[in-house]
Amino acid sequence: MIEKTLRARKHRTLFTLFAVCLTAVILMVSTCIFCVKKNNIAQTTGAGMSSIRSLPIYSVDRTDKKIAISFDCAWGVDFTDKLLEVMRKNDVRCTFFAVQFWVEKYPEYAEKIVNAGHELGTHSRSHSYMSKQSEAEIRDELTTSSQAIERLTGQKVTLFRPPYGDYNNLLIDTCNTMGIYPIQWDVDSLDWKNLSATEIAMRVINGTKDGSIILCHNNALHTAEALPLIFSTLKNRGFEFVPIGELIYKENYRIDNSGKQHLI
Repeated sequence: MIEKTLRARKHRTLFTLFAVCLTAVILMVSTCIFCVKKNNIAQTTGAGMSSIRSLPIYSVDRTDKKIAISFDCAWGVDFTDKLLEVMRKNDVRCTFFAVQFWVEKYPEYAEKIVNAGHELGTHSRSHSYMSKQSEAEIRDELTTSSQAIERLTGQKVTLFRPPYGDYNNLLIDTCNTMGIYPIQWDVDSLDWKNLSATEIAMRVINGTKDGSIILCHNNALHTAEALPLIFSTLKNRGFEFVPIGELIYKENYRIDNSGKQHLI
């Protein structure tokens, strides 16, 4: 009887030790998972020091009602004069992102854009999926496309929009080390889908917040028609349109996991 009691106590003690050890292991694993998830949040600071995931700038944390509208230029110029005229009439300055082959095919439009007071950034050299490129190829795309714009306009290129909105850590980190700010958007007009002018305008108006970056295209069918309603409505709400270079912070910033840029 005594031996049975001792064996029972021994078994209970071993079971208790096993349960304690198992609980400790579970807690350690849970903590590690939490740490991995926490550290996987994208954070970019200063001139581009990045952690696990690197992000471009989608929007900016501002309280002064400043916003930016941008136009990607890769195919044609059919509506570009109309865009420039509408912006002139509404006293709006914006940012265009141009592919190198577009700039070389339509050099007079690159000059028109800059001479009208707008900003011209690069949209790459070849409009390819740059997340598939090596660092050397990325640097070549950014360098040659920026030089093509600078030769024509005399305006230094400091902004880049990845073609197709496609990017990875290497692309974003390479941009940052070159002193070029990678830019996305948080308001998509979807004008490339040939939506009506009203549909484009309402998408932009309903989606815009303080610090928003709006995406449009220079050769979409109904964008120029949509702009007057966009400008008048958002200006009446107190928003001020500025080029992206005047919207973003150039130093002492971080980028949260939604792509919003904050001062630090």
